[in-house]
Amino acid sequence: MPHRLSSWSRSLSLALALAAPTALVLLVLAVTGALAPGAALLAVAAVLAVLLIAARRHVTHLLDLAGRLTGRDPPPEAALRVAPTMAVAPELDRAVTEAALSWHRRLRQLEGTVAGDASVFASLPDPLIMVNADQVVVRANPAAHTLFEEGIEGRPLPEIVRNPVVLEAMQAVASGRPGRTVEFTLPVPVERSFSARIEPLPEPAADGTVAILALHDLSALKRADQMRVDFVANASHELRTPLSTLIGFIETLGGPARNDPEARDRFLAIMLEQAQRMARLVADLLSLSRIELNELTQPTGRVDLGHLLGSVADALEMKAAERGMRIVVEAASDLPQVVGDPDELAQVFQNLIDNAIKYSRPNTAVRVTAIPVEPDRTRAPRRLARDAVAVAVADEGEGIAREHLPRLTERFYRVDSARSRLLGGTGLGLAIVKHIVNRHRGHLDIESTAGKGSTFTVFLRAVPQSPQPSRTPGRLP
Repeated sequence: MPHRLSSWSRSLSLALALAAPTALVLLVLAVTGALAPGAALLAVAAVLAVLLIAARRHVTHLLDLAGRLTGRDPPPEAALRVAPTMAVAPELDRAVTEAALSWHRRLRQLEGTVAGDASVFASLPDPLIMVNADQVVVRANPAAHTLFEEGIEGRPLPEIVRNPVVLEAMQAVASGRPGRTVEFTLPVPVERSFSARIEPLPEPAADGTVAILALHDLSALKRADQMRVDFVANASHELRTPLSTLIGFIETLGGPARNDPEARDRFLAIMLEQAQRMARLVADLLSLSRIELNELTQPTGRVDLGHLLGSVADALEMKAAERGMRIVVEAASDLPQVVGDPDELAQVFQNLIDNAIKYSRPNTAVRVTAIPVEPDRTRAPRRLARDAVAVAVADEGEGIAREHLPRLTERFYRVDSARSRLLGGTGLGLAIVKHIVNRHRGHLDIESTAGKGSTFTVFLRAVPQSPQPSRTPGRLP
């Protein structure tokens, strides 16, 4: 109906324009008396009617041709073989139909190309960000959204990549300089190293893009290099002592103590202890290596912490009983599940509880408390940004001096090296805890008071729950 009204209105306008000269002549004849007014009016009406009919046919045909050019669907190809009987200009009709078919074929090709480019853009494993002249993100692929964990399109680049080296390079490229490559580090949620390649476009794109920022993750390579350095600097040192001990006793048993049963039994016991120490060290090194390689991949499983903590406590109950100690687990009744890997989280709490047993006073209790907490009530960074679960492992040991707290999670760092080795520690337990917590995008908080004991609190992201009636969050120990 709107198209029909448009056709009639356009036809009427054209007919009036064409009839104006004839109407003017008839008006002059009527004024001079050469033609009766009634006859002049009748003649004008007749001319207007004839012109309206002719204009209607032309306008309808022209609108049809325009529709073929601008319509979403292409015209039927039969129009190229059969000339329309009502067409005013068959040649024009055929030419327009050919142009429309060619245009629609080209349009389909362009749409296919754009769809293919979009698919490639979306499937690239490396983050890709397109930036306009005002340093605002125009587009970003899914890998970039995953990396920054929030919507980035339409936001200024400095709000997303807070690194002066990258921003300076982007500013230089956007101002007309050649592309360049820089390296930088993102400290959160897990420290990651990237190579950033910034390339300008030959001409600004239709959406305003002037430069493309491509990020390549170098974290695995950097970690591998660091692990080699750490192994040479630390692991070789840790292995030297038990190896020297084993070599010395083997030489003694092969020489002076060859026929001394008492010395042989004593030396064999020490050798077994040293061999077990090396086995623990190698096992922890392998575990740490595996965890670091997977640290950038966040787990997606669900873990019932109440059940897991009970299982860990049961496994360590006999060890605690040897020192006259108790393991007390207190989990809130409304404790939500957490996002994580059950085996790795079991290793976290096994290490923390085992340390509490080793370094606490005999005949005391190790208290494990698990409660739900809201983001604004945690001591964790804002990166949790949602409900969490806090698990605190508190002991009644001698405590740790404040100057040692920042370094407790370093590889092979010991507050008291002699005591740690005597108790069978490898110096890697808390480093393993830190990397597992980082992989779970959680947070480890350490508090200690000299003479009273230490509390290690792990914050983990809770599985999103359906809306529930409001509750009062628990207090951290």
